[in-house]
Amino acid sequence: MEDGPGITQRVLTEAADGTLTRIARWAPGTTTGDEVIRHEYFEEVYLLEGSLTDLTLGKTFRAGDYAARRPGMPHGPYRTDEGCTMLETRY
Repeated sequence: MEDGPGITQRVLTEAADGTLTRIARWAPGTTTGDEVIRHEYFEEVYLLEGSLTDLTLGKTFRAGDYAARRPGMPHGPYRTDEGCTMLETRY
């Protein structure tokens, strides 16, 4: 399943209430555009491989880094030069 240009995902669990656990793979050179992202759910992300740069923060996250975002918390947009793989849970 694809989740936008350059991003593929394998959904591990998904429920009608929006709860989701997935593994997302970003191809090298993938970006999420220019928009800051906000959503109405909690999100936890653990970077398994590669690196991902939050362009607003000017910070690069690498394998082993973890992030938790509350509903409405601004994050992104993102870019990955080398590609990355992440485990993501939404609830």
